[in-house]
Amino acid sequence: MSDRVAIVGVGYTPFRPVSPDLSYKELMFEAATRAYADAGIDPRRDVDSFLSCSEDLNEGTSIFDEYVPDQIGAALRPVYTVGGDGIQGLATAYMQILSGVAEVVAVEAHSKASNILTPNHLLAFALDPIFVRPLGMNPHVVAGLEADAYMRATETTREQLAAVAAKNRRNALANPVAAYGSNVTVEDVLGAPPAFSPLSVLEVSEAADGAIVVVLASESRAKAMAGQPVWLRGVGWASDSHSLGSRDWAAAPQVRLAAEMAYRQAGVRDPAAEVDFAEVDDTYSYKELQALEALRLFRPGEAGPATEDSETQRDGEFPVNASGGSLGVGHLLEATGLQKVAEAVLQLRGQAGQRQLEDVTTGIAQSWRGVPTSTAAVAVLSVE
Repeated sequence: MSDRVAIVGVGYTPFRPVSPDLSYKELMFEAATRAYADAGIDPRRDVDSFLSCSEDLNEGTSIFDEYVPDQIGAALRPVYTVGGDGIQGLATAYMQILSGVAEVVAVEAHSKASNILTPNHLLAFALDPIFVRPLGMNPHVVAGLEADAYMRATETTREQLAAVAAKNRRNALANPVAAYGSNVTVEDVLGAPPAFSPLSVLEVSEAADGAIVVVLASESRAKAMAGQPVWLRGVGWASDSHSLGSRDWAAAPQVRLAAEMAYRQAGVRDPAAEVDFAEVDDTYSYKELQALEALRLFRPGEAGPATEDSETQRDGEFPVNASGGSLGVGHLLEATGLQKVAEAVLQLRGQAGQRQLEDVTTGIAQSWRGVPTSTAAVAVLSVE
């Protein structure tokens, strides 16, 4: 059994609005090949367990793990499906290694969102079938209502929400695999067509296709590999109420609970002082601010003013979503959280290219499964 777990390999494809020339299997193969090369391993010989993060409704295929093994090198090997976000898959791999079930685990997550012709129908299918779904509303209106509740509770302004979208879309210009980088200003965001009040269309992330594979290893195996290990110091996950009528609309208690679990494992007592940067959920602009406060990186009501004052820019005091986040990279369905983990790994290794942050040793990756869920996951990563 291992006392520590490291990420030893990452691989991913470019993220694009559509990919008619590639199947999901080809995307997964490309990401897996790059991850195994990065780790310096042969999956058929060196990987003990494979995890795929997928949702059958998004895939359009039942028992989706039956369609996974070949392209990730897992034929006739143990393959498990995690019906959740990539960071939840990362947590499963973490537990497999710490429990001694495996020493090297590959985690795969992907998005072929361009294949989904009626995504809002799938989201609506997750709404309460008795009280909410019969209303026939666009499910994204839930985000608009929550954004309004958050703004009222914290006195966050529209300009501060818009600053998140402008920052992340500009950050994505330095990310060669991002799908939606653009040089927009706060005024551009505020002047864009409305989506779901109070949000404009530039504050709602757009879907993208792509795949990501992350390889984890026990401490002994990681130290025997040639690459620089990034230590997964702690990981947590939690869900708030499934009911729209009984959940906290202003805060994000699921993020707070997941963070507390991850911080306990990592020995982090004061995240605002001990963490250098964060890749957090920004499916909608307000979500970034809500998450930063739930993660205790900012006090309630302070994330908005800090963003407006450029503190969360790449060259600011606390960089947030240097990759461009989902607003700039694209929303990747169940791969969204794993994209944030991959970005954190590159930053900690010093391999993030034009968007590289200075002197970072500890980072946080946080995910949310999206409307209408209340499920979040948090990972604390470090090179120390």
